[in-house]
Amino acid sequence: QVQLVESGGGLVQPGGSLRLSCAASGSIFSIEAMRWYRQAPGKQRELVADISRGGSTTYADSVKGRFTISRDNAKNTVYLQMNNLKFEDTAVYYCNTDLREYINFSLRNYWGQGTQVTVSS
Repeated sequence: QVQLVESGGGLVQPGGSLRLSCAASGSIFSIEAMRWYRQAPGKQRELVADISRGGSTTYADSVKGRFTISRDNAKNTVYLQMNNLKFEDTAVYYCNTDLREYINFSLRNYWGQGTQVTVSS
């Protein structure tokens, strides 16, 4: 049973920083792309950033220059460093990944449970 567990969310003032982590566990053979999404109240879930297994990254325009996605393949973990946070970054942040398990080598998509990030003064 694969699990994605996020951590690192919380309350921060505008201009502050947070670092999110998402660790995948279970009988994992390989992990391909890893992503961070977010969903603000009343809005659709949006892709914030993604990173390939080889380390190539893409970002939403709204976070470019402020957020950095990275991963540690040995730990099956993806990170999101968020700097210069703004009110509009307030949302539930979700980890998402494509991976293959030993029990079934088909590529499957998994979601974490989400972690709340609130930017408030």
